Amino acid sequence: MAIRSLRVRDALVYRDHVQAIKSGLVSSIFTCNQLIHLYSKHGLLQEAHKLFDEIPHPNVFSWNVIIMAYIKAHNLTRAQALFDSASHRDLVSYNSMLSAYVGLDGYETEALDFFTRMQSARDTIGIDEFTLTTMLNLAAKLRVLRYGKQMHSYMVKTANDLSKFALSSLIDMYSKCGSFQEACTAFGGSEGMVDLISKNAMVAACCREKRMDMAIKIFWKNPELNDTVSWNTLIAGYAQNGYVEKSLTLFVVMTENGIRFNEHTLASVLSACTGLKCLKLGKSVHAWVLKKGYSSNQFISSGIVDFYCKCGNIRYAKLVNAEIQIKSPFAVASLIAGYSSQGNMTEAQRLFDSLSERNSVVWTALCSGYVKSQQCEEVFKLFREFKTKEALVPDTMIISSVLGACAIQAALSLGKEIHAYILRMGFHADKKLLSALIDMYSKCGNVTYAEKIFQLVTDSDRDAILYNIMIAGYAHHGYENKAIYLFQAMLNKSVKPDAVTFIALLSACRHSGLVELGEQFFISMDQDYNVLPEINHYACMVDMYGRANKLEKAVEFMRKIPIPIDATIWGAFLNACKMSSDAALVKRAEEELLKVEADNGSRYVQLANAYAATGKWDEMGRIRKKMRGSEAKKLAGCSWIFVENGIHVFTSGDTSHSKADAIYSTLICLNGKLYLSFIELKQLNEIQAGI
Repeated sequence: MAIRSLRVRDALVYRDHVQAIKSGLVSSIFTCNQLIHLYSKHGLLQEAHKLFDEIPHPNVFSWNVIIMAYIKAHNLTRAQALFDSASHRDLVSYNSMLSAYVGLDGYETEALDFFTRMQSARDTIGIDEFTLTTMLNLAAKLRVLRYGKQMHSYMVKTANDLSKFALSSLIDMYSKCGSFQEACTAFGGSEGMVDLISKNAMVAACCREKRMDMAIKIFWKNPELNDTVSWNTLIAGYAQNGYVEKSLTLFVVMTENGIRFNEHTLASVLSACTGLKCLKLGKSVHAWVLKKGYSSNQFISSGIVDFYCKCGNIRYAKLVNAEIQIKSPFAVASLIAGYSSQGNMTEAQRLFDSLSERNSVVWTALCSGYVKSQQCEEVFKLFREFKTKEALVPDTMIISSVLGACAIQAALSLGKEIHAYILRMGFHADKKLLSALIDMYSKCGNVTYAEKIFQLVTDSDRDAILYNIMIAGYAHHGYENKAIYLFQAMLNKSVKPDAVTFIALLSACRHSGLVELGEQFFISMDQDYNVLPEINHYACMVDMYGRANKLEKAVEFMRKIPIPIDATIWGAFLNACKMSSDAALVKRAEEELLKVEADNGSRYVQLANAYAATGKWDEMGRIRKKMRGSEAKKLAGCSWIFVENGIHVFTSGDTSHSKADAIYSTLICLNGKLYLSFIELKQLNEIQAGI
């Protein structure tokens, strides 16, 4: 056997093999099987396979150990080839392959096909609890409830639903498939038998449903059972649901009780520090990690990178990422998100391109970044690249980002294509995906489709986000009565409105002139729902008074605003002045507006138009001259059209398009036809007047 360059650990394995040969034990099939396992455990796959080939008559254990070696190396193609060629196969062989397909992303179809194959051979090999719980994990991963229910039914029929592992898998499946009540039923039906694994699964299910009161109650029941996983689950649950201070308090209680913590605990603590945006506290955790020697842990280092990115300290994040020996896609995804939040998509794209392997987390991070920076064409381009290059099915986060880009550009045709793709691929329509679809259809002007999707969501699954999107859709398209009716339905279902809800309601009132109702909603925000008004709420109220030609009320309202008045409110007030043709108040708005946004060219145009509306042409000229003198920039107006799988964007006087000559020639022809139509219409009117 050729000796290649080995690390110290691998050299010890090789020495064990040499000693086995010298001892004459190499002929023992048991020894060979052990050595194959030892080689594969240390990554020496080539040596493991060579030793396997030297076995004259491999038994079922030999086949299982070499198949498992390739599974651990994530080479499922070779593992499947060995499985198919095996002279001996048992239930362990089948379960190993099934578990491998379920565990790796992108092999969900293969897992379903393989399970069908297992069912055909069950009279020979049988199907046990491990097989069924593995399929429950697949149902949870795919979020397909009917698969999970079929497995549950089969488990009950075959009495495979009684163990703690089966129970915890059932709880996990029902929870992840959005059927929390079924998870509670499974946990409650364990006839008083409380085991640690099922208990931890139920606490995790409660955390997913934001039922932290129920989670803490289960956690403290039989506290002697709690282990590190129990504490980690609850700490993470508090952090993920916004109770960051409780998360940190529980971590302190954990350490005081002498419970050993691990990298998952620290990741949740860092998440809590991120939620508080407390750089000082996060740095303390980072220092503690360095002191205890945990910095080599990829999981913890990725968490630290994510913390610094979300706190806006990209420099520190880069330094930590540079120290990670084996690059983590999660750390890179955090850096991509960090650059995206600062609008630096060039650096984000460079990082993405530097990766030899990309998982869905990295793709989602870049896609979301382009959506936030409103570079929609890049989102569509990235999605096409994903479908071409990746074997994985895109997850709902990527699809939601693409739908967000469709909403920004009002690309209804493309949005419908994505919707059809979702249906064709059998995606589980979770709340986030449904929200993205409703938002896309609303912003693309198809309120009917948005309404139909909203109606598909059961009352129990409708949260504030879904209600807000639908109410805003109604409000923006003139269906103020439907918006108000849906708000009442929201209250009847005990869904608490938030700040976004009231922006949508006030928008509905201002567009339809419902001043009194708008005032009632504004007053009820704080008094009835404990929602403090923000800048956009005040701006909506000012705009509402202006549209209703009640400038005096707008002035009086602005005097009572308890927070500093910014450009948003002054802009709304300027529009109100324009509608009432009050030049004196326009002058006042000009003074205040240019104090805060003197470099915004759009504000100068808004002021010039307001002066023009009041007949103050000299003032309008002064503002335009001032704009040129201050070199304020105004974004050029643009329009776009979706043609043949691409978005074509045009700005005023734009000649950059590849078919610009043909486009402008067509425009000249159209203008000529419009002019002729105008002349013909004028002549027709003259003839009719003569008659």
